Amino acid sequence: MKKIFKIIMCLTVVGLVGISCDNNLEDYNTNPRNISQAQLEVDFQHVGSKYKPIFESIYQYTPAWSYQLQQNLNADVYAGYMTNPRPFVAGANNTTYALVSGWNNFIWSVPYGNVMNNVKSIVDQTDDYPTLRAVALILKVEAMHRVSDVFGPIVYSNFGDLTNAGVYDSQQEAYNAFFADLDTATASLMADIDSQRFTAFDMSYGGDYHKWVRFANSLRLRLAIRVSKIDPAKAKTEGEKALAQSEGLMMANDDGFFVNGTLAHPLSVIDNSWGDIRMNASMESILTGFSDTRIQNLFNESPQYPGQYKGVRGGLPLQAGYSDELAQKAAYVNFSNMNDDVKTSKVQLMTAAEVHFLQAEAALRGWAGAGDAQTHYEMGITTSFDQRGASGAAAYIADNTSTPADYVDPVNAANSMSAMSTITIAWDAADDNETKLEKIITQKWIAMFPEGQEAWSEYRRTGYPKIFPVVSNQSGGTIDTNIQIRRIPFVDSELSTNAAGVADAVTKLGGTDDGGTRLWWDTGGPNF
Repeated sequence: MKKIFKIIMCLTVVGLVGISCDNNLEDYNTNPRNISQAQLEVDFQHVGSKYKPIFESIYQYTPAWSYQLQQNLNADVYAGYMTNPRPFVAGANNTTYALVSGWNNFIWSVPYGNVMNNVKSIVDQTDDYPTLRAVALILKVEAMHRVSDVFGPIVYSNFGDLTNAGVYDSQQEAYNAFFADLDTATASLMADIDSQRFTAFDMSYGGDYHKWVRFANSLRLRLAIRVSKIDPAKAKTEGEKALAQSEGLMMANDDGFFVNGTLAHPLSVIDNSWGDIRMNASMESILTGFSDTRIQNLFNESPQYPGQYKGVRGGLPLQAGYSDELAQKAAYVNFSNMNDDVKTSKVQLMTAAEVHFLQAEAALRGWAGAGDAQTHYEMGITTSFDQRGASGAAAYIADNTSTPADYVDPVNAANSMSAMSTITIAWDAADDNETKLEKIITQKWIAMFPEGQEAWSEYRRTGYPKIFPVVSNQSGGTIDTNIQIRRIPFVDSELSTNAAGVADAVTKLGGTDDGGTRLWWDTGGPNF
């Protein structure tokens, strides 16, 4: 019937206007409700839908339990930010270094499934739209450097290559690829800086490419500082490139990189609804010891101990005297939870305050364009106070006596511990660089809350801030309690589907595939 219709149409048209029907017969049978590829490309809808899952999977905040496994029950806890009051798996879980493979698969699978796949699809379709490709590359670097900072070697430059798809980059190779992708992205954006192609899909900057370049520069500076001990020459080159780029860095709070979603932060579910996470004892020690007024914007007073902010030691086993997990949870669940100001739909991934602290460290390292270390240190504190709406920044910056406080566990005195540091707040030009760096990283750690992945990475790189070790180490001797956990082992999904690739990755790791092996940039040596 369809063929007959086409013939009739052809004869009719030929008879009326004398044109050939050799071509375009299919046009008469095209559903007018279908949208063609060409029509989609007019407003970039052919790739636009692929950005949202990328933004929302740097860490996946819906469903909340995905974020809980991807980041919360590892990096957020290892950073000294948060603690689970419930001793999951009878106390044998990630937080006590009895690493749960099923949990850790999410650290790998979410970014590969939702970031890398979508970025590749965007890149494959945007030869004519380099700015759209540029944003995808920046998001790719932001997501995947975090994955590398968990495992070490990752599949990055070979992703999507049918011949070498399972071949891992060493962490050094991955970082070099991150820098190269930022080069490409920045050049593309600068060539068309005022266009508005990305506005409809932008969950961070409203389509403002100037801000995307500032974020790319700031991300480059973060990664340069990360490798400053293991590869100082490369770090200096990349850091000075970021510092010299004409659009500058994220200096004001509205430059910060946030994902403006429509859903509440997953912490609102994990913290409020489930009661599965609470303030870490290290946060209590540092914030209360410093009389830091930001504490009231980050946490709530304990309903069990009115007028106090109470944290929980990390790595609690199922303690004696409790019949099960829920009984122990009941003893700690009324310690301090997080303030709702932290748990909004505006998900924080990089702040302007962090960038000031990065510049302060770059100045200590003598990088051109970094400015003055003290100025950026104090600006970092001020910017963080402003971001949180906290008062008293000037007095805080001048405080040269307050130090972290001892920790007291009112439920179990055996968990109490003396403060880990005697560091103060006020800058002292007479201090050595190591002391200055401890101040910088401690204040950066406060300012980055609740972004535990970056805080854990900086703790491993520098040893700062000095946070409490786990109460119970159930790693079987693979992780040193005092040094604390250094990485997550390669995941079961890779071991079962890419065994040869993982074996090669372990060789590139340079140590055993366990939580005690240091990453490439984690030298264990002095910071200067």
